[in-house]
Amino acid sequence: MHQVISDKPEVVTEGFEAKSASKLSVLGFLMALPPMLLVILFVGLPILIAFTFSLGFTSGPNRVVSIIGQEIHKKDHWWGTFDAYKDVFHDSRFPGDLRTTLLVTFLSTSLVLLMSLGIGIYQRMIGGRIAAIMTTLTLVPLFVPVVISSWAIHTFYAGDGFMRTLFSHFGINFPTLTSTVSAIVIGTVWTSLPFSILMVTSGLQSIPDALIETAQDAGASFMRIIRTILIPLAITPIVIAGTFTAIGIMGSLTIPLFLGPNQPTMLGVEIYNFFGAYNRPQQSIVMAFIVFAAASGIALIYIWANVRSAKQSGRI
Repeated sequence: MHQVISDKPEVVTEGFEAKSASKLSVLGFLMALPPMLLVILFVGLPILIAFTFSLGFTSGPNRVVSIIGQEIHKKDHWWGTFDAYKDVFHDSRFPGDLRTTLLVTFLSTSLVLLMSLGIGIYQRMIGGRIAAIMTTLTLVPLFVPVVISSWAIHTFYAGDGFMRTLFSHFGINFPTLTSTVSAIVIGTVWTSLPFSILMVTSGLQSIPDALIETAQDAGASFMRIIRTILIPLAITPIVIAGTFTAIGIMGSLTIPLFLGPNQPTMLGVEIYNFFGAYNRPQQSIVMAFIVFAAASGIALIYIWANVRSAKQSGRI
């Protein structure tokens, strides 16, 4: 009898918890539904329509742009056609644009991560007023519009800009960096550094002091602590910072448009030119999907970092 009485409250409690969990799951789904619908309606659907247009589906929502645009290829099979893709890959400008895009993305992302790690490690291991000032100064680009930054860099490194004027007083012919790939790298590093600094610094600051102090007591050198403790434990935010930086740089428009050369240029500028000046929207969409495919490859690294972090925290 005692066993029966003691079991009833447990059954009631379990049933109540199950109902509460069910209600919370339904409530959570309803709360997440509006942003999901917005993403599907204003991001997913336009991407799908653009992809069908690149394959030659010129009816429906693609009808107007197919009438206005030049060199439009209509589908010749039930699944479409790859003629627009052939146009892009056979264009003599595309290989140079693709190489420039990948080169700028690699160089800028590498420099951003190196600078972020340098400042973050300095603040974590040494600290002090100088480290705080450096971290604060690196956040300044967050509050400067990209257009203003691009134009400032353009005039700063132009043929009649500050750098050439300054060095000319000492008889030094400073090179003109405006309208070069170097200027694009400078601009993308400037705009991408703040976010990377915040991510990397937060990851390094979350490492317990006890680990670092134990390594120092054991006689580990400064570089060994960085190599075996700081970077491995902060690898997830470092990878996230790198992937977000690379994806943002790969699809950038304003900075290469203001600072880069006419040819070869980055694909973001070429997409802009093909869609507007050349009136070849189908080819511009093909280029956009090529950039999208490359960015998706980088995003796989971001997914891996999140899965790794979830496993370490026990969430999966």
